[in-house]
Amino acid sequence: MADNVTGKQTDVVVLGAGIVGVSAAYAARQRGLSVILVDRREPGSETSYGNAGILSSGSILPLNKPSLFGALPGYLTNKHAALRWNPAWAIANIDWVVRFLANARPSRVRPRAAALHGLLGASLKLHREWIVKADAGHRIRETGWLKAWRSDAVGAAKEEQAWLAEFGIESRLLDRQDISALEPNILPVYKVGLLHTQTASVDSPGAVVKAYAKMFVGTGGELRQSDIKAITPDGDGWRVTLADGAVSARHVVVALGPWSPDILRPLGYRVPMAFERGYHREFKPNPARSLLRPIHDAEGSFLMTPMEQGIRVTSGVELTDRDAPSSFAQLDSVVPLARGVVEFGDAVGEPWRGARPTLPDSLPMIGPAPRHSGLWLAFGNQHIGFTTGPATGAAIAAMIAGAEPPFDVAAFAPSRYL
Repeated sequence: MADNVTGKQTDVVVLGAGIVGVSAAYAARQRGLSVILVDRREPGSETSYGNAGILSSGSILPLNKPSLFGALPGYLTNKHAALRWNPAWAIANIDWVVRFLANARPSRVRPRAAALHGLLGASLKLHREWIVKADAGHRIRETGWLKAWRSDAVGAAKEEQAWLAEFGIESRLLDRQDISALEPNILPVYKVGLLHTQTASVDSPGAVVKAYAKMFVGTGGELRQSDIKAITPDGDGWRVTLADGAVSARHVVVALGPWSPDILRPLGYRVPMAFERGYHREFKPNPARSLLRPIHDAEGSFLMTPMEQGIRVTSGVELTDRDAPSSFAQLDSVVPLARGVVEFGDAVGEPWRGARPTLPDSLPMIGPAPRHSGLWLAFGNQHIGFTTGPATGAAIAAMIAGAEPPFDVAAFAPSRYL
């Protein structure tokens, strides 16, 4: 890490060393810009660490889609594994809730799916390129990921398959025998499956982000670990105040995920962000009964995936304040279900909790802040941040350099909310 940097000037300072920030920093270095990447923790230590490690081609349907309305009665009991919510939070954030539900109307689904399709496609291309450049190619699995139903849900699976096909995304419909052939080490609890064949996964998303950060440093980028106190306009550029100094830059990229609203509030920006908190825990695998790919249990509302340290089981959504005390009720309810699918042993380490930053339309902010030149926003990637990080960062770097982003960024403009 660098020493005190008061007075140091650079082209770009990127705030946040999750997958989005690391990607923005690396992409800016690729364009010849001088870059300092800052975070209070090591790269890939927050939300970018605690996900299912899926590089998804098919996550084009956000959570707020028409089928959400049919599921709402079950969610209102506040006992469903897919969603737990804090009534006090919902009352205090009723504006976000109303806007989120309004975006679930049928007319609002296709435009957002098209926008996400462009972002996902560009990101997958970069992931597959960068992971090899970063000497982390051994971490990627090109085995797809499986969404599976315990009931006879052929209709639901075919409907989803048709949606994917409209965007040219390949998938395979599976029956019980097909699933057993694909995953011979799991118990035959699923009747129907949909294999996303163009999706990949990694065995440690945190390690992949660290590899990308190392690649960034290898290109001449500077990585700095420090608390970020404030950003303030400074002449034609910006001053970033850190716990141990300050940096002057022509451009600042805010890629702080769920902490982004905090740094922007003093500048007059009120970001309508909610925090879809989620949990995971890892368990010792049985090497003789290994899981070959991530599996999303559609009705159990959990995901299990093989990781470097073991089987990672992830929970559904918890809507509450970002820093509220942890509640492991959802995770505790799904672990027994996961044990009924694949054999695994004792827990490895403690349960993990993270906050997935989500805007009312489930699309991230990618682009310039509307009232401050040289301020760039890259956050709000909800459940698909690990997948979409590279293209989000590459788009920001392109716009800073005055070039065309690798996908259509119009739907992600920060000005739609700020």
